[in-house]
Amino acid sequence: MAELLFELLSEEIPARMQVRAAEDLRRLVAAGLDAARLPCERLATFVTPRRLTLVASGLPARQPDVREERKGPRVGAAAAAIDGFLRANGLNAIEQAEIRETDRGAFYFAVQTRAGRPAADALVDVLGQAMAQLPWPKSMRWADGTVRWVRPLHAILAILDGAPLALRWPLGGPGARVLTAGNGTRGHRFLAPEPFTVSGFADYQDKLEAAKVILDHAERRRRIVAETQRLAAAEGLTVRDDPALADEVAGLVEWPVVRLGRIDERFMDIPHEVLTTAMRSHQKYFSLLDEHGRLAPRFAVVANMETADGGAAIVAGNERVLRARLSDAKFFWDQDRKLSLVGRLPRLKERVFHARLGSDLERAERLAALARRLAAEAGADANDAERAARLAKADLTTEMVGEFPELQGIMGRYYALNDGEPAAVADAIADHYAPQGPGDRCPTAPVAVAVALADKLDTLAGFFAIGEKPTGSKDPFALRRAALGVIRIIIENGLRLGLLDVFRAAIAAYALPAAATDRELLDFFADRLKVHLREQGVRHDLIAAVFAAGDEDDLVRLLARVAALRDFLDTDDGANVLTAFKRASNIVRIEEHKDGRRYDGVVTEETLQAAEELALFAALRGARERIARAVREERFSDAMGLVAGLRAPVDAFFNHVQVNCPEPHLRANRLHLLSQIRSALGGVADFSQIEG
Repeated sequence: MAELLFELLSEEIPARMQVRAAEDLRRLVAAGLDAARLPCERLATFVTPRRLTLVASGLPARQPDVREERKGPRVGAAAAAIDGFLRANGLNAIEQAEIRETDRGAFYFAVQTRAGRPAADALVDVLGQAMAQLPWPKSMRWADGTVRWVRPLHAILAILDGAPLALRWPLGGPGARVLTAGNGTRGHRFLAPEPFTVSGFADYQDKLEAAKVILDHAERRRRIVAETQRLAAAEGLTVRDDPALADEVAGLVEWPVVRLGRIDERFMDIPHEVLTTAMRSHQKYFSLLDEHGRLAPRFAVVANMETADGGAAIVAGNERVLRARLSDAKFFWDQDRKLSLVGRLPRLKERVFHARLGSDLERAERLAALARRLAAEAGADANDAERAARLAKADLTTEMVGEFPELQGIMGRYYALNDGEPAAVADAIADHYAPQGPGDRCPTAPVAVAVALADKLDTLAGFFAIGEKPTGSKDPFALRRAALGVIRIIIENGLRLGLLDVFRAAIAAYALPAAATDRELLDFFADRLKVHLREQGVRHDLIAAVFAAGDEDDLVRLLARVAALRDFLDTDDGANVLTAFKRASNIVRIEEHKDGRRYDGVVTEETLQAAEELALFAALRGARERIARAVREERFSDAMGLVAGLRAPVDAFFNHVQVNCPEPHLRANRLHLLSQIRSALGGVADFSQIEG
């Protein structure tokens, strides 16, 4: 069995594209090997900033032979038909064909064996097609070539059991320069730039490491994390946990060398989020923490170089760059505080929230009114909620947020505290964007809850009002995320909030001809709630059943109903009542279709004859109002108990009463009675939505 080693050596591939490129290369080559009938035992890809590598082991030496059979004309057919058959299959005489008996008589068959190609030849096509099909988010042309690639491509290594493949990659353009695959590569650009040859993957990996290149992304990441932690611990510090940064930096270096630098003390009075963001986003530095968990005046930088001075020049250079970056940040911090958030509100008029939804100043006024409306449900002071909401977007006009957009809200808190605003107001400004994802924490402070809800509900109402609803996979205004944020805030804080009233208030605040109704928004929330609860094992059909039972817009109450319904359906009584409901509904639906009329009218008690239908009528009449009252009083377990009490009379009815009896008036009355089962249970949930 043979081993294929394939490497594409190029200029630096952007870190954000590397992992996806390795996955795409593996996928394309796997599909190509399958199509070429070349199974392999192992297929793996690796990526560094300068190289994309694939290894496939356990490949056969050649493709298997293929036997092809083609049925021809019947024996004794006209000469023209036989001549056409011979030409189509490359036969010289009819004697070269086989004669076979079939159930329709004797026929000629052309049987040919096509020899499989050597794997080395087939792999040239597989790899060439994979290179041509490899998708890049962005690509470029270079020099005078016409071929596009993520970055200029320098060399191709392609060997099968050590022997180079005859792979050529034309770059196009005048002169038609061609890259020819070989068995050589290069190591680190500066530390070991000389070319070397390899005989296989193990040799390749060992020689790369000797040439200061760690091929495996996961190993580079592990070394970065371990060395950063070791150096920090030696200084009595810890590393601020940042898995995403570790992933990114591992894609920036082939030979990670960690060094520690210092932050000038004069910058340490800047909010630590600014320091961390400046170091992380712009410089890719790791922040270090002291023994109290506070930001220390140190940072870790991962270089791609070993130097004779132990990295002194590298550290000094990075400290110099950081000083310049933090000097700007300190200037923004000092300048921004000269104007209060209240003083910045008029500037929001110059910012457009959306062309059809007005300015950020208009939005601030809507948020203030909506937050005040939500304050009671959130248990917040109405004045604080209104003020926090009005000021929540003011930091968008600051220089600091202009430079570091990811700090919006966070900087608003600092500026609010600087202005002497109450802590509850400042904290609400910081938290009002949360939660921004499944792993993000929800606000819990009452004022923050009111403002965060107002922010998301205003966004949803506005874009639904102008018809900008999510479609398929497209959600340009992140409305699904906003809805999930509202759901999480309500559920995790146990808020008793009627969504329909809030939707109406939020839509009305825009004073626009609404393209969507509050009910459509509630339906959208129902879909999002199913997604949110799916991971918790809550059945989506139970949520749909409770939503469909009526205008249930209190999510806390809805979840209590769903829980009670789930527990009920897990019992024998629940399973049997569901079966009976579906049986009754199916009978009524079929007969309504057949008769062209509905049977949801009043049951005539005097027409009831059988003891079982009289008993069912009495049970339904007694249970309907009690079920409705239990639901109104949020005694959902009691409501389910009342539903369970219908099992015996329903079972007896189906066992002893003929619904489609010969007498038309008896049949119609019994269909009305079956319809009453549906209406009685409808106070709990729409059982037709329940699967099973």
